[in-house]
Amino acid sequence: MKMESIINSTILSLACFPKSNPSIHHQKTVKARRTVCCSLSKNSNSEGDANGLLKEEEEEKYNDIWLLFKEAQQNILYLNKLRLVAVEELNKANREKQLLLDKIQQLEAVNKLGNEQSLWRELLLRIDSMVLTGLIDSAEASGMRKAVMGNKFSVALVFFDIRQKTDAELLAQLRHFSVGSRKNGFHIIQICTEMEPLVSVGSLSSYVTGLSKALQKKGHIVEVILPKYACLDLTEMQGLREIEAELYSYFNGQLHGNRIWTGIVHGIGVTLIQPLYYSSFFDRERVYGYSDDFERFTYFSRASLDYIAKSGKQPDVLHIHNWETAIVGPLFWDIFVKQGLGGTRVLLTCHGFDSQCLEQPDKLALCGLDPARLHRPDRLQDHTMTHLVNILKGGLVYSNKVVMVQSIYSKERIINSFSHGLEPTLAIHKDKLLVSPCGFDNSTWDPSKDKFLPKNYSADDLKGKSICKVALQQQLGLSKNSSTVLVSVAYRTLK
Repeated sequence: MKMESIINSTILSLACFPKSNPSIHHQKTVKARRTVCCSLSKNSNSEGDANGLLKEEEEEKYNDIWLLFKEAQQNILYLNKLRLVAVEELNKANREKQLLLDKIQQLEAVNKLGNEQSLWRELLLRIDSMVLTGLIDSAEASGMRKAVMGNKFSVALVFFDIRQKTDAELLAQLRHFSVGSRKNGFHIIQICTEMEPLVSVGSLSSYVTGLSKALQKKGHIVEVILPKYACLDLTEMQGLREIEAELYSYFNGQLHGNRIWTGIVHGIGVTLIQPLYYSSFFDRERVYGYSDDFERFTYFSRASLDYIAKSGKQPDVLHIHNWETAIVGPLFWDIFVKQGLGGTRVLLTCHGFDSQCLEQPDKLALCGLDPARLHRPDRLQDHTMTHLVNILKGGLVYSNKVVMVQSIYSKERIINSFSHGLEPTLAIHKDKLLVSPCGFDNSTWDPSKDKFLPKNYSADDLKGKSICKVALQQQLGLSKNSSTVLVSVAYRTLK
């Protein structure tokens, strides 16, 4: 633009020269020539200035272009960096998404498997109901149980609407069900007084539930029989139903009616026994600690065996716990082994020997046992108070195997130091004693899923562990420094 203005002004100045007069032609011509020469000289200077200005402008333009290029280059590098970060975040999000999808798929598979397992276990309980109501006999029930357990993974396809059918309708369907497969694993019935989450007082409840779940994962069939306490928490029991027929069991010289309830808890078949005449036995606020605890749990133990025998069950193992159900051992071998249970064996688990239950021998007759036959040193007679019978000792003597739950001491140390007067009996039956460490259910105590933790963590991602540690230290009034060494111990005391 500047150069164009200079050229235009020069042209205009040349166009404005005055016209020559003919009378003074010569003089004017020379003057004019001089003027023209002068004008041309000035034009040369202007043109040089214009060239300099043009050069400066070109340099400015070049500098501007270079600055723009450098800025563009920096922007491109920055955008490329952002793109790489975005790609990495996208890849990370995709990995997390895939992990989440895999976890959802795994949970769906577990849920589906859990539903299938719950279904065939509920079907086994319905077969018990058919026997008690007289729809089928024990022999047919045994065949049906083998069919269900041998084809348990196809049960969900055939009996998906089990809860909508009556026992009679279900029986017709069962009789057409294939019986070609053999039973796999053991059939185990736990007769106990606690089970998490239905009723929990001590470690027995979590032990029963955790062991049942672990055994079922290995392919065994596990059932649990409990008293129907008034304090039961039934919120997590699925398919709770009352069997229409009453179960009669022997106690104190007579047969007494019981209501039978069945349901599923964590995929485990559960049977609840509710006495009618002796309804006050379990219609109480507490589980233990009453003066008639012997009568209460002896009644329940006898009723459990009557239920097993009359429903045609043929379990491989009866698993009993502590003194409360230890009387099952003598009852089984003196009375019930001849009632179709010849292939069954008894396993007793002791969570401690400090509670043994000493009673007058005559009280054994309440459940149908012969006091004179059992009040002997090699059977139920107590070693110290010989005029009494020791119920826990009876379980030790009459069980095929005895498990002592203990994580610290050896078998010999337990017998010699923590037997609470049972040392002679334990020494005689030493070969059938087993020591089992305390365990826990890692599906329940999982820090990667525990909703009560301030931050979840796992073996693959330990970031949340220090947060949980600091929160625990704060709750205990300790140092809030995450680097502080914190030692914890879980153990069971023996007195």
